[in-house]
Amino acid sequence: MAASLFKWFGVVIFSLVFVGKAPAGTHPLYISVTELNHNPKDKILEVSCKMFTNDLETALEKMSGSHVDLSAAKDKAASDKLISVYVEKHLRLKLDGKPVQLQFVGSEKENDGTWSYFQVNGVAAVKRIDAVNELLYDSFNQQINIMHVTVGGQRKSTRLDCPDANASFEF
Repeated sequence: MAASLFKWFGVVIFSLVFVGKAPAGTHPLYISVTELNHNPKDKILEVSCKMFTNDLETALEKMSGSHVDLSAAKDKAASDKLISVYVEKHLRLKLDGKPVQLQFVGSEKENDGTWSYFQVNGVAAVKRIDAVNELLYDSFNQQINIMHVTVGGQRKSTRLDCPDANASFEF
């Protein structure tokens, strides 16, 4: 689902940029997709976030005060550190009422987007997930954050429009 959304957004952005309806380097949608998947076998909550790369670079530059190029392979370690700090600050989770710490796993670019991956270890079971998702809200007041959460084979989704940042999922 998330992949097909971003493919569709890519077509829209391509059309607007190259047909001349939008200035180069911009796009009409400010959206991220965050997926949470409980893996009971490994007792892990897997977290992945996809954001448009240029939007993420804007937010990281604002946070760090310096130029960020997520395409520069030589800067991958520094970029990963910035992404980790940024996401951990703007995506906060509680599992069954208890705050948890996201552990950074890595990141990768995919077309116009950048995926970042995190995990929470030691999660044998979960009945409720509370999230504060403010990804990119500090840079774009039109930001939309989509969340998909899968626990026990049951998938629930929500849409958060800036400034609304709170979501809860019960299983």
